[in-house]
Amino acid sequence: MSEEINHTRRRFFGIAAIAVAAAEFGLPAIADAEEAKPSASTLPAVKAGSHTSFDALKQIDAGVLNIGYAEAGPANGPVVLLLHGWPYDIYSFVDVAPLLAGAGYRVIIPYLRGYGTTRFLSKETPRNGQQAALAADMIALLDALKIEKVVVAGYDWGGRTADIMAALWPERCKALVSVSGYLIGSQEINRKPLPPKAELAWWYQFYFATERGRLGYQENRHDFAKLIWHTASPQWAFDDATYDRSAAAFDNPDHVDIVIHNYRWRLGLVEGETKFDTYEKKLATGPVISIPTITMEGDANGAPHPEPSAYRGKFSGKHEHRTITGGIGHNLPQEAPQAFAQAVIDVDRF
Repeated sequence: MSEEINHTRRRFFGIAAIAVAAAEFGLPAIADAEEAKPSASTLPAVKAGSHTSFDALKQIDAGVLNIGYAEAGPANGPVVLLLHGWPYDIYSFVDVAPLLAGAGYRVIIPYLRGYGTTRFLSKETPRNGQQAALAADMIALLDALKIEKVVVAGYDWGGRTADIMAALWPERCKALVSVSGYLIGSQEINRKPLPPKAELAWWYQFYFATERGRLGYQENRHDFAKLIWHTASPQWAFDDATYDRSAAAFDNPDHVDIVIHNYRWRLGLVEGETKFDTYEKKLATGPVISIPTITMEGDANGAPHPEPSAYRGKFSGKHEHRTITGGIGHNLPQEAPQAFAQAVIDVDRF
């Protein structure tokens, strides 16, 4: 049962990022991307960083986890599930949540496995970071909360998780907002070598493949993650207080294990759990997503990401792409909360 806890470079790799995207996701290049301009905003203006806390955090047993999550908005409102990435946390949505709550949505923002107050129920459960496991966690959360269908939205790990939910469980997803578009991958695709500049963009993945990398992340995760924030969002002038609020989530006892397993699994260096084999086989085919979707990208995303033209064909339902300008980097919902919230509202109206 639910328990409340009262506490409150521009793309510096350029062509390399395109190459890594095409190779990692197995997507063809398309010459002319379809891109629509964002609709006129119906939300009040909000400055990024206006909010610094959630009213309360809750905990609920769901699947193999006790999941910590923030909640906002009316209990009877249509539900939006917001999913964060690495190395970030639920505070990516601290300004998005009140906008959506004010528009009448019930907003659920969970800590992924290995972050914040989310904990494994058993010490025997594998600390597995493979892509299907994270998506299955979110379906278990919806079941535990007795929520049938949601608009799901995310970026980075959260964007991949949202994409997988839409691909494998479309009956549970009314619509999708995905930053950087189609992020479903496979170990087979990831075995293929990339051009040197593209490999350089994934330096941390190769670092994590070594025991030196595991130890380095374990001992220096605060400074490590802060470096990623700077390189992934080179024009985002976040302050120490903003970073430290999120960095606290990396003190989770399972965080390092989950992160290291995630990146090693991508390269086929470690096994996943056999119970996810059927899901992974389907994901390896690059399934088309059929539900209404808005994809988004910041104009200054310094992290490796596919170009919008590369994944247009992966969405068979109504689809619109929005590039958010103004120096917006990888953590788009925290850097441009109004644009992200507007996309959620708009895709729900598709």
